[in-house]
Amino acid sequence: METTLIFFSQLNMCESKEKTFFKLIHGSGKEESNESSKISTKEKRNRLSLLVQKVELHKDTDSNRSGLLPKETRVSPEEAVKWGESFDKLLSHRDGLDAFTKFLKTEFSEENIEFWRACEDFKRSKEPQQINLKAKVIYEKFIQNDAPQEVNLDFHTKEDITKSITEPTLHSFDAAQSRVYQLMEQDSYTRFLKSDIYLDLIAGRPRRPTNLRRRSRSFTYNEFADVKSDVAIWL
Repeated sequence: METTLIFFSQLNMCESKEKTFFKLIHGSGKEESNESSKISTKEKRNRLSLLVQKVELHKDTDSNRSGLLPKETRVSPEEAVKWGESFDKLLSHRDGLDAFTKFLKTEFSEENIEFWRACEDFKRSKEPQQINLKAKVIYEKFIQNDAPQEVNLDFHTKEDITKSITEPTLHSFDAAQSRVYQLMEQDSYTRFLKSDIYLDLIAGRPRRPTNLRRRSRSFTYNEFADVKSDVAIWL
């Protein structure tokens, strides 16, 4: 008759029966401690993940409240209808310009309107220092190859600006601004008139939240706030 021997690695013949039995049933205290530590670490990571999500949600909510989302419309439908008569009427109205800018952001092409606005600000410069400084900013941000917000210009227009940028005048960007204006008028403007942003305005409906991309650090028109138009800054 054969006898089957079973070996228990956890058994220690020198230990009491009670202690050995406890280890077989519950495992060693060290193993239990390690398992508990793993669960605790996992739980901490889960809690941290939830905390991060809440913080991000709070940031998005605050951003929306601070103006990334359109405010309630203060434009009358009658006024908005006039924007559909011509592109010039749209840009000449501050709220129309803002609405069009928000629309271009949804199409990821806001560099066109920001360049146009920068040129408008540039042409109001009076002092030579202002002209030189702003011209350099516009060139580096919108015109030169691989600029952060390079606008679509033909070779000759870009070449003319490059040659004159060392001694800029108030008309240095006229050709480029005209070109970008035409592109927006013939392309983006027609789509804007069919967009929810514009249709809500002429219907008198509150503006809907707009899905905007997260932008990398690049030039925006607001950066000209540091380059004051007030002549007094140069005195």
